[in-house]
Amino acid sequence: MSISIADKLTQSKTFTDSVAKLYGNGADVREAASKYASIAEIHMQKYGEGCFYSSPGRIELCGNHTDHNNGKVLCASINVDTIACVTRRDDGYIIIESLGYPPVKVDISDLEKKADEEGDSAALVRGVCKYYVDNGYAIGGFAASTVSGVFKGAGVSSSASFELLVAEILNVEFNGGTIDKMTKAKASFYAENVYFGKPSGLLDQSAIALGGVSYIDFKSTTEPAVESIEWKFSGVDIVITNTGGDHCDLTHCYADIRKEMEQVADCLGGKTLRDIDESSFYSALPILQDKVSGRALLRAIHYFDENKRVDEGAKAIKDGDLDKFAQVIASSGVSSYTMLQNCYAEEDKVQRIPLGIGLSKKCNGVKAVRVHGGGFAGTILALVDSAYTDDYVNKMSIIFGNQNVFAVNIRGDGACKVNI
Repeated sequence: MSISIADKLTQSKTFTDSVAKLYGNGADVREAASKYASIAEIHMQKYGEGCFYSSPGRIELCGNHTDHNNGKVLCASINVDTIACVTRRDDGYIIIESLGYPPVKVDISDLEKKADEEGDSAALVRGVCKYYVDNGYAIGGFAASTVSGVFKGAGVSSSASFELLVAEILNVEFNGGTIDKMTKAKASFYAENVYFGKPSGLLDQSAIALGGVSYIDFKSTTEPAVESIEWKFSGVDIVITNTGGDHCDLTHCYADIRKEMEQVADCLGGKTLRDIDESSFYSALPILQDKVSGRALLRAIHYFDENKRVDEGAKAIKDGDLDKFAQVIASSGVSSYTMLQNCYAEEDKVQRIPLGIGLSKKCNGVKAVRVHGGGFAGTILALVDSAYTDDYVNKMSIIFGNQNVFAVNIRGDGACKVNI
């Protein structure tokens, strides 16, 4: 009797070690083996044997709405991912078949931007290839069968996970794994902004490329200062709750944050708030209050304080000081709510994010809670004592649904080939 792929993986110490590394020491090896085997079996029917790749999602730990004003952020890759079974091909095509989606087929002999591909996954593939070629790296054809556990609509960057998956496959298969992490992030950023047509910062791609906790200073948006930090905390979980709401009509809300911060900067002779000395801002308040709105001033205060919190949070992680880190995250949450004011839109009477935050604060074991990402609708992040995580998830699920509450862990590796 032949042994199944799932059984082979389960019995492999190399795969067991990979599972622990990518998904945490408590991860179910058999469950992971079943997931990898299922995608391998589908892939083999069309493309033959392949190797595995994994690209994680990401979270923003601290630094809410700072990057667009050249600020600082703390972000991290997490243990939910997009996995792929990959086989090289020599016909000049990249074919990606994602479960539940139409296949993507890209002729890599033609890397010009296609107007009809904007908003489509093919644009991301073509854009990554174009960036690599323009910067002297090799590309080649491959077939990939993929499945994603990076939940959509929860602010954990499913699109960036896909982009970095493509970037890493090309890196390992055709460049010997020599392309550095930030180059992979920039290639993905280029693909999303130029080819896919979605304006974004470099945060998402950087977090997924770097892996683990990343401290990123966007004083330079093209060459941000980056530091990887080891996550030293145990006995605490991060829980993401998608509280609901529609982002489609909220573009003006996100735009107003940046616009108002830059209005303050402009009054003081700068382009962004990073150009402005904080003490000069406070000294100019008597004049500024007649030139910009009170909300703009509050958002500027949030920006200056949030940058300090990012520094404090990074130090707390390095020091292994969980209490201090929780204090920083909680303070960031209060500031986002009261100063940045991105927990609900002015016309929003439903207020799902405030509801989630309010309920979280009444749950045992919650050390900190804050809006996650852009805000106004969508997700919150809670830091929860592991002894209470199940209880917290259950209580939040009653209100927001089982499919919208996720306990995640920090993952040390970014997008990578998986050893089996």
